[in-house]
Formats: sequence, C-alpha cells, structure tokens
Amino acid sequence: MTSIDHNLIPDSLDSYWMPFTASRKFREAPRFIVGARGMHYEDSTGHQVLDASAGLWCVNAGHYRERINDAIAAQLSKLDFAHSFNSGHPHAFNFANRLVPHFPAPLNHVFFTNSGSESVDTALKIALSYHQVRGQGSRQRLIGREKAYHGMGFGGLSVGGLVKNRQSFGMLLPGTDHIRHTHDPERNAFSRGLPKHGAELADDLQRLVDLHGAATIAAVIVEPVAGAGGVFLPPEGYLQRLRDICTANGILLIFDEVITAFGRLGAASAAEKFGVVPDIMTTAKGITNATVPMGGVFVSDEIYDTFMSIEDPGVEFSHGYTYSGHPVACAAGLATLEIYEEENLFARADELADTWMDTMLSLQGEPGVIDIRTLPLIGAVELAPRPGAPMQRGTDVAKRCYEGGVWVRNIGDTLVFSPPLIISEEEIAQLFSVVRAAVQATS
Repeated sequence: MTSIDHNLIPDSLDSYWMPFTASRKFREAPRFIVGARGMHYEDSTGHQVLDASAGLWCVNAGHYRERINDAIAAQLSKLDFAHSFNSGHPHAFNFANRLVPHFPAPLNHVFFTNSGSESVDTALKIALSYHQVRGQGSRQRLIGREKAYHGMGFGGLSVGGLVKNRQSFGMLLPGTDHIRHTHDPERNAFSRGLPKHGAELADDLQRLVDLHGAATIAAVIVEPVAGAGGVFLPPEGYLQRLRDICTANGILLIFDEVITAFGRLGAASAAEKFGVVPDIMTTAKGITNATVPMGGVFVSDEIYDTFMSIEDPGVEFSHGYTYSGHPVACAAGLATLEIYEEENLFARADELADTWMDTMLSLQGEPGVIDIRTLPLIGAVELAPRPGAPMQRGTDVAKRCYEGGVWVRNIGDTLVFSPPLIISEEEIAQLFSVVRAAVQATS
C-alpha cells in the first residue's frame, strides 16, 4: 500500500477556488498531482498514471522536456518581461516568423494571446473590426454551433453551445446565433475516421443567412473537431461546405484550433489535415507544450493588409494584453516548435493511425458502450447513462481507470482521449486494456 507524503498535502483547501470542479466533493477525496515525466503523472501517494489526455489537450510533446525548461531558464536570465505596446522584443518576432510557415497560406500573421479563451475573443474582435474598416459595419452578428466550446470569455461563451457553461451568465453577447451540431449517432455510430453522413448539416448556416441576411453576419466560428463537448468529428465534406457558404456570402470563417493545432490530428493544423483554410484560426494549448500560458490568432493576408491600409496613422487594432508575446512564453514556444520539428511530431498521429483507431474500436460490443468516435490522436468512447443517474457511469469508469494506472478524463458519460503525441503502440494497448477492464467492471 502506498503511503502519503504529508509534506505534499496543503494545510487547508479553503483558499483556492478550483476551476470546473465540484469543490465540496473534491475535499472528500482530494487528488494532488506532484510530478510528471514523459507519458506519466505521479500523485502525492506515489501512484503513477499514464496521461491519456495530454493534460487538458495541451502537453503534446510529453511532460518534462528539458529543452523547453532550459529555454525558459535562459530567457529569464536575460529578459523576464517586456510589454509589446509600442515596443517590442526580438523573441516575439522571431517566434512568429518560425510559426507562420507551419500554417496554411494565406494565414501569414499571428496575434499573440495568453490562452484559448483570449484567442477566441481576439478572433471575434478582429472579425467585427475588419468589417467596420471595410465599411461594412452592419456585419455584427456572430454565429457559433451547438455543443461547441470556445473558452470561457464572454465572447467565447456567447458563440459556444454547451448549456451548462452558458446558463449561469445571463443573455451574454447580443446578436449571436448557432447552427446545428454534427453529432448523429443514428447514422454515424462507431465511425472509423470522419463520419460518412452529415455534410448537409452545414446548410444550416445558409438557413441563418436567409433568416438574418448575409450583410448582418460578421463571422462563423467552429471547432474543426469539437473537443470539450465530447469529441465530435466533422462529416466528410462538411467543413468545405461551410467554407463555400461563407465565401459566397462574404462571411469570415474562423477555425477554433485550440485543441487541434500542433499535431493532434497528424498535421500542424486541422486546416492542413482537412484541406480547408479559414480566414482566422485560433490556437493555444500545444503552442508551448503547456509550460507557459500562451495562444495565437492567425489571420489571412487580406485581413491583415486591410488593417494596415487604413488612413489613420494610429493604432490599427485597439486590442491586446499585458502579456501578449511574453518573452518567456515565446522562448518556451520556440523550443517546443523545435521539438515538434526535429521529432516529426506533427506526423506522429498518422504513424499511429491504424493502431489507435483499431484499438479504440475494439471496445465496440463492451457492455454499455454505445458509440466510439475516433481519429488519430483523438477520440471518445460514449457510455449509456445509468437509468436515473446520468454521468455516474462515466465518472465511475474514469475512477477505476485512474486506480488501474491510466488517467482518463470523462465528460459526463463520455470518455475522451487525446494523449501526448509521443505515446507508443505498447502504451496505446495498455491504455485501452485498462479502459476495457473498467468498463466491464462498471457494467
């Protein structure tokens, strides 16, 4: 039996208000993570668990990468902070120059933020301001999608489509609307890769164009693969159909790639993977391997050049953050990018594609498994809710997985997977062996 190192346990749990946590329940059986290396976490009892979620979709290159740690330390020894308001430091420009070639043209400019939520709000502001600069200020409506997650800023919540995230905060931003989600288990259950059915769901955007008028709509924002809602994959042809409708109606298309960028799908971005290029792309998470908070919003040449051509010689875009382009974050990001490049991690998901999808889909037929959605290296196993006790089965399975040596995140009765890209075939087998046993034990 493992012993608890009480030196690692806080004296009190009252002062820290935890995010997205049932705090009172946490206090009954607190879990403290105290170490991480490679594919594994270690908690305060000495228990080691395989990380099946890359932290929160973000530790793409695995934990404790000395190259990143060293880059952070070296940057702190030279310049700890310099703001970017009418000033600059070389690292922000150097990092931007290195980042941009990894993303599809014409997304050749990046505005740095500090999180995915900030990236989304920044993208929405860029879209609204862009239309104003072009003399189309009537385009003020923002369109999101049901079941979508776009962070926790007021802009992201407004275009997001997760009811529990929205319901406590009133009416949110006016003028937003939502297209239908793409989850269609009746036609697409247990799909291997992109679902075959559902491209026509993109036509719901045309419905809103017809309802509100194209001249009132600034932008549509979607996750190419919806993550936090439960991993919903785009049907074949769906994203291209959205692109076509946006282009035909002068609407900006925003891809929220906070989860999918930096190798999650076997390319630097979902835009590259699926061959559909948005006008604006949001990123964060994997940009620094989660070592230092950072995000980035990529915009097209057309958008950037439009701002740079305004007659007013002052600030072209009145927006930013104290920590935009933070020098330590840029150092971490550059070191992370070098790891991605040298270890070819953007292609890692494709190398593991058959093993990943075959192993996930082998859970089909296990008791209570009603759907599996899988694309390398992301996926979800959906469980039938217990009668009268929704979300309890998923919570119980996740608890058993942790005890069995794998930290699996459940979103209600759905188990979601997005491991570090360095995962091996042997670790994939271990991961889903533990999941299988937990599912069987909780049937």
